[in-house]
Amino acid sequence: MSEWTWEDWSAPLALSLKICLTASLFVAILGVWAAWWMTRKKRRGRLILETIFMLPLVLPPTVIGFLLLVTLGRRGWVGIAYEWLFNQPIIFTWIAGVVAAVVVAFPLVYQTMKTGFQGVERHLEDSARSVGAGEWQVFRYITLPLAGRSFISSYILGFARSLGEFGATLMIAGNIPGVTQTTPTAIYTAVESGHMPLAWSWTAAIIAVSFLMLIVTGRLNETLNNK
Repeated sequence: MSEWTWEDWSAPLALSLKICLTASLFVAILGVWAAWWMTRKKRRGRLILETIFMLPLVLPPTVIGFLLLVTLGRRGWVGIAYEWLFNQPIIFTWIAGVVAAVVVAFPLVYQTMKTGFQGVERHLEDSARSVGAGEWQVFRYITLPLAGRSFISSYILGFARSLGEFGATLMIAGNIPGVTQTTPTAIYTAVESGHMPLAWSWTAAIIAVSFLMLIVTGRLNETLNNK
């Protein structure tokens, strides 16, 4: 395509932000719950569980993409269940991009929140329980606020990792313009086809979004430090 319109340029960015916002919400919930559950008491098979949780951090994106393709494909049990529920396959949809982003971002969120929860002094939680607070109240009013900086950092890391996801997304969501083409895959396509100014413009947009997220994180951490 020799001429690019505003819609052509903005569509990958809009889809990337849509996927990132959705994925970062899910991965924040999953990561916080998993970290809290793992730090509350000693778990049997803890080392194996944590190894499974951290695997996406070290596995090649193509391996993750292949495993997701097998699981979410029309012969995988998740893919079969999804198609039965929604009458369409999950592969090559933006939802597949969300799944890929959640999987690759989860280790960062989990590890950051685990460190945050381990830094919360247990006697503060025990004091709340001694005056009748339930586990949810202890988590809501004691544990999570004290781990607030870790929560902010984990969310930003999850968002940033989702924004930069390429390999696994390409394998299970594809690179369909206007449908599943995210900014990283659009940059790859632009470079491959020789549209360097277009690739630079998308790159600048990604840098701007990432820079803004880091600025917001720094401000929020400063606010928490001053309290």
